[in-house]
Amino acid sequence: MRPVQIYDTTLRDGTQGENINFTAEDKIAIAERLDDFGIHYIEGGYPGSNPRDLQFYELAKRVTFRHARLTAFGSTRKPGIDPKDDPNVIALIQSETPAVALVGKSWDLHVEAIMANTLEENLAMIADTVAYFKNHDKEVIYDAEHFFDGYKENPAYAVQTLIAAIENKADAIVLCDTNGGSMPFEIEKIIDEVGQALDAECGNAGKNRAWTIGIHAHNDCGLAVANSLAGIRAGAAQVHGTINGYGERCGNADLTAVIPNLCLKMGVPCVPESSLPKLKSLSRFISDAANMIPQNTRPFIGRSAFAHKGGLHVSAIMKLPRAYEHLEPERVGSQRRVLVSDLSGKSNIEYKAKELGVDLGANGLDSSSIAQEIKRMEKEGFQFDVADGSFKILLERLTEQFSPAFTLESYRVVLEKDKNQSSLAHATVKISVNGREEITAAEGDGPVNALDNALRKALESFFPDLDRMRLVDYKVRVIEGRDGTAAKVRVLIESRDQNDIWSTIGVSEDIVEASWHALKDSIEYKLSKDGSEKEDNEK
Repeated sequence: MRPVQIYDTTLRDGTQGENINFTAEDKIAIAERLDDFGIHYIEGGYPGSNPRDLQFYELAKRVTFRHARLTAFGSTRKPGIDPKDDPNVIALIQSETPAVALVGKSWDLHVEAIMANTLEENLAMIADTVAYFKNHDKEVIYDAEHFFDGYKENPAYAVQTLIAAIENKADAIVLCDTNGGSMPFEIEKIIDEVGQALDAECGNAGKNRAWTIGIHAHNDCGLAVANSLAGIRAGAAQVHGTINGYGERCGNADLTAVIPNLCLKMGVPCVPESSLPKLKSLSRFISDAANMIPQNTRPFIGRSAFAHKGGLHVSAIMKLPRAYEHLEPERVGSQRRVLVSDLSGKSNIEYKAKELGVDLGANGLDSSSIAQEIKRMEKEGFQFDVADGSFKILLERLTEQFSPAFTLESYRVVLEKDKNQSSLAHATVKISVNGREEITAAEGDGPVNALDNALRKALESFFPDLDRMRLVDYKVRVIEGRDGTAAKVRVLIESRDQNDIWSTIGVSEDIVEASWHALKDSIEYKLSKDGSEKEDNEK
């Protein structure tokens, strides 16, 4: 199949998702990463709608993009005015991008019932605006909004809107499943029919077309990726989406799934092959900028994408990984993970120890003994399949290889509240590092936050790189509720730095003590990891 262009709209459609808000500086940093990855088009935002996007395009004028064509998004002219007098059109021109994306109506319902416009004027709006930008030497990508819904109800008019764009030299016409309600078989059938109709009407059929068909899918039925791939099969040569599937309502087509499916499953070139191993790091960079927790079950790049728990599965992948994996995880920047729980056997322990760099033979303790200890601890409430960080430390302790970076001497947590103010927590921590003691105090929003702040403050003079680590998730679960407030609790903490995410666990009847153990393991894991990376770099 011929190559497909990747059109990223994370910086525009993606920001319409709940709780996602990038600054102009964030957007520049993301655009540079997308460009480095090999994305063909980067839609930066809607300059006619808000000051932040205007600022982004001003900043972007100082950036040299090596691969991508920066694209400004806007709409066709308003009814009854000339494009040169439309503020939205003027904003697009002032953005000075090589390409513009123009959204227009292709569903007669929207034209007449929503916009109170006429079908004829809508066609004129499309034609005039496309022609205006072509006269300004812009590449024009025409987004046919609600195209599939419009085509199902009035196919003749939906196609007419595309012809209006093509006859005025639009470079691409993008068919949008804006409501996200179409099925893959509908997408494939309609794109095939539309392609034939346009070839008959506009000439230059097949590979000789002067314009490209694109697909822009939303995920309201959970089918955005499937619909995008169906569109490519039917002849689309440009696919729109966002990194991590961010977007309004249920999101857009997730490019972290679209890209590897195209390249590795369908044999369709779309990004440089050397970029695929950077896919996971790109996803994490953008989730970090969006302050969104990465989704573990995301295909190809989620933490669970290549995770194995059952003992028989693990035994099999130790012999032949492809028996239980659809591709090598390293091809998309992921890695195989083996989970350890009360379902684990010797194979899980041995594989996991090797993965974490722990030598089980250090003191003669065999994997069967370790597996039994894991099962005992899981009966007490631990859950190591979600706490790799704590599991590594446990293995090192069981095999007498653990060397703590610091030792707790004592901690104290005080919670104050009176009727006139909200509660305030104070924590004091006394630790020792190589015989040198440090005592610090800190406040926080609750006892655990105060304890975390005090511990970090105590360690910062010994380990300054700790400021690169931050907590991204904190969960408390009651293990058995029959004891009421005296019940044992499980605390799970997820932490991350610029490269990795790891989880740690603590279990106790005291929520502060359980939290302490999880916090301590998290920092111990980080310091051990940094030490190993430093040794590797020195070698």
